[in-house]
Amino acid sequence: MSDTDLVLISHDARGVFTLTLNRPAAYNALSVAMLSALQDALDRVADDGRARVLVIAAAGKAFCAGHDLKEMRAEPSQACYEALFAQCARVMLSIQQLPVPVVARVQGIATAAGCQLVAQCDLAVAVREAKFAVSGVNLGLFCSTPSVALSRNLGRKAAFEMLVTGDFISADEAQSRGLVNRVVAAEQLDAEVDALVSRIAAKPRVALALGKALFYRQLETGMAAAYEDAATTMACNMMDASALEGVQAFIDKRPPNWR
Repeated sequence: MSDTDLVLISHDARGVFTLTLNRPAAYNALSVAMLSALQDALDRVADDGRARVLVIAAAGKAFCAGHDLKEMRAEPSQACYEALFAQCARVMLSIQQLPVPVVARVQGIATAAGCQLVAQCDLAVAVREAKFAVSGVNLGLFCSTPSVALSRNLGRKAAFEMLVTGDFISADEAQSRGLVNRVVAAEQLDAEVDALVSRIAAKPRVALALGKALFYRQLETGMAAAYEDAATTMACNMMDASALEGVQAFIDKRPPNWR
């Protein structure tokens, strides 16, 4: 698969653009190439005056399994990790800065940076079978960068519990905690997303752009600084022997040997 196929772009006459993560065999893990493709696609939507709303979808059984751990483990240097998490932060910030509402269409599990991606979108619709987790702590790697988006969607205690346990929550739990807006049966997912985006697409683009910018600006001003700190923290954490062992154990499909 070429890098241009990692994120598929389509749009309709209403100005509804769809970006589809297209790495199903790898559970749509966010490799460096995938992040680059997603950044490019987001930039294209941002520059397209026809856009009224963006849907982020995914091919296959999983929405997104987070970062590509095999790729991360292959080059264990702090500089590489800092560059990766900075790249991911740029993608996440681009979603917030996009002048149109962004809806996550969640058809399967979303873990770690995949859960972060759902949290970063303005809205989310999920199938009832979807599950969500920030499970890096199970590998010895606290999900620092996902915590930025997660803690801005959920209450502090609910977010922190997910971060320190690594446990999955159901789609219904995700809705009750504020991570997703709507939960539907799998066969109703497309209709529910379409109904939501149709209502958004019918609104004036300028009003949506101004309103979205104001909505986030008035809530906070420190997300970029938070991501910078979280990315550095996560990169330092990844250099710790326990995290390197935990990730390698995950790759090897064995329990980690922590001393």
